[in-house]
Amino acid sequence: MKMVEEIEEFVLRDQDRKDFRLSEQRGKRVLLSFHPLAWTPVCAKQMKSLEENSERFERLNTVAVGVSVDSTFTKKAWAESLGIERTRLLSDFWPHGGVAKMLGVFREEEGISERANIIVDEEGKVVFKKVYPLSQVPDLEEILEFLSGD
Repeated sequence: MKMVEEIEEFVLRDQDRKDFRLSEQRGKRVLLSFHPLAWTPVCAKQMKSLEENSERFERLNTVAVGVSVDSTFTKKAWAESLGIERTRLLSDFWPHGGVAKMLGVFREEEGISERANIIVDEEGKVVFKKVYPLSQVPDLEEILEFLSGD
């Protein structure tokens, strides 16, 4: 789905407990790849696909990050177990699911985010948002095609 909406500033910590500030990404596009929880097979495939395509994202002037409600400590252990070294995995832990809620992809009843891809353009506007079934690995080629066509 194509759309254009302003996104509020946010700061989330990554698996190395370093801040990821949306405003510091201005001039680049950002792919926020939401996944429900670490340590699950579909989520692992989703995050590995970001890692495997990190150079393609760089060539497309895009920062791709994984986002879930897991703690930074969980993200760190999970990233190490998956061999993720270049992709930042952001913790939307506190306030619980705050960024997911802001973007309309939080599942209140389960306390997790949807599986979703959201693209923020160089000026901080949401230009793409797609929610996937929880059991489905998102089609990364669709995202890369969208980024190539912009």
